[in-house]
Amino acid sequence: MKRKKDVERNKKKEKKTKSYEFLPHTADVKFRAYGGTLEEAFENAAYALTDVVTNHKKVKPLVEKSISVKSENKEALLYDFLEQFLILLDSEGFLLHELKALKIKLENGKLRLSAIVVGDNNPSRYKIETSIKAV
Repeated sequence: MKRKKDVERNKKKEKKTKSYEFLPHTADVKFRAYGGTLEEAFENAAYALTDVVTNHKKVKPLVEKSISVKSENKEALLYDFLEQFLILLDSEGFLLHELKALKIKLENGKLRLSAIVVGDNNPSRYKIETSIKAV
């Protein structure tokens, strides 16, 4: 018989390892991202968005870029952050492999996110599952 502490510890591990999940939706793609911190949840949301297009783990880490966004609240910051990936994909063909040094800070009453994104500007190297039109 498992002790209550062991069960609770296993539940915490399960939550920790689950980075995101796709949810049922009739027309669009919908996902929920998880994280122990706000930064980790944003990171996992970026991976989920990329995984709609292609498997981010298979994207080669060939290019590094800096991104920075400011917004009024967490929801708007997430929207603006994810929109950056669509802009990079549409304008440069950039696919995400990894995020480095993602930081969210409060500056002058606004939230500011900065991160280093690592990936590839050549989407023809990867199997593209679908395209994304908007966040």
